[in-house]
Amino acid sequence: MTETTYKIPFLDLKRQYQSIKTEVFARFEEVCENTAFSGGKYVEEFEKHFANYCQTQFALGVDNGTSALHLAMLALGIEQGDEVIVPANTFIATAWGVSYCNATPVFVDCTADTWEIDASKIEEKITPKTKAIAGVHLYGQPFDIDAVKTICEKHNLFLIEDAAQAHGAYYKGKRVGGFGEMACFSFYPGKNLGAYGEAGGITTNNEKYYKYIQSLRNHGSVVRYYHDEIGYNMRMGGLEAVSLSVKLKYLDAWNNRRKEIAKRYQTEIKNSAIRMQHQPEFADSVYHLFVVTTEKRDDLMKYLHEKGIFPGLHYPVPCHLQKAYAHLGYQKGDCPNAEYLAEHCLTLPMFAELTDEEVSYIIEVLNTY
Repeated sequence: MTETTYKIPFLDLKRQYQSIKTEVFARFEEVCENTAFSGGKYVEEFEKHFANYCQTQFALGVDNGTSALHLAMLALGIEQGDEVIVPANTFIATAWGVSYCNATPVFVDCTADTWEIDASKIEEKITPKTKAIAGVHLYGQPFDIDAVKTICEKHNLFLIEDAAQAHGAYYKGKRVGGFGEMACFSFYPGKNLGAYGEAGGITTNNEKYYKYIQSLRNHGSVVRYYHDEIGYNMRMGGLEAVSLSVKLKYLDAWNNRRKEIAKRYQTEIKNSAIRMQHQPEFADSVYHLFVVTTEKRDDLMKYLHEKGIFPGLHYPVPCHLQKAYAHLGYQKGDCPNAEYLAEHCLTLPMFAELTDEEVSYIIEVLNTY
């Protein structure tokens, strides 16, 4: 294969689809024959499998990962006047969950090496209004859970895991999803475990939260047409559930392939102009994203495009500087590590179906930059 014939996308969902489509469509037909399109037994089937996978007592399927964060905050009683600590370097949905409860997200910088929430910066942001900390397992790598949990216990705060990018990741030998009060997952199609459509989930070991969210996601109703409180229409669909049940069987193998690709990137990319996310010993990442930094990000992006490689960008504006949160009064310089990352980061192609030849080509191109 010559250089000019390469066209390597950041993500190619079609390759994965081709490998499982017969199995998926058999399950789709089953859902259609039973007309179980919203909630129902196929969602319950996935919930059971996913709870087992995450080593938690309960799992709940919802319509997307943002709703999962919203419902988790509601279950914790987060409300107007409360504050929740959130990393500045994350996808904006982590903060939306707080804002949807009319509470205030308080942004904390990331570390300079792992790019995840800096536990040493949290306590200075805690006030009498602080009710919880939302830690994010960013790019598929668990954050320092014990360090954050210690702060939560000291100040009597809830811990929420945003595990939207970390399906199957391990922290100190245990899968993420059961360390906080709840963990919130996105099953957006591009995730390591992605539905055919929009979907999300919550895992917990707390039966009270589990039962409350079961009602909240279903119009505040346990018995049909009887509504105990103002609820939401946030159910998972049957078609999404069976697509996830099929994919869950392959998730570990797909994650292992991502780890193989990541290991090659980490060991074979020798260009000193490219810096990678630090991998602490406690974290076993599933590499949802493989983010790097470089001083001339736009120049590298242009170079890769010319070579037929199409990277991603996660995230070009940190949460605290988003226009939506201008009213909170954050300024440039408040979270310098997150700001540096936003201006210098680039995401390399990362999906399980990348061929060895394509990975070799990406490495070769980066080493000649």
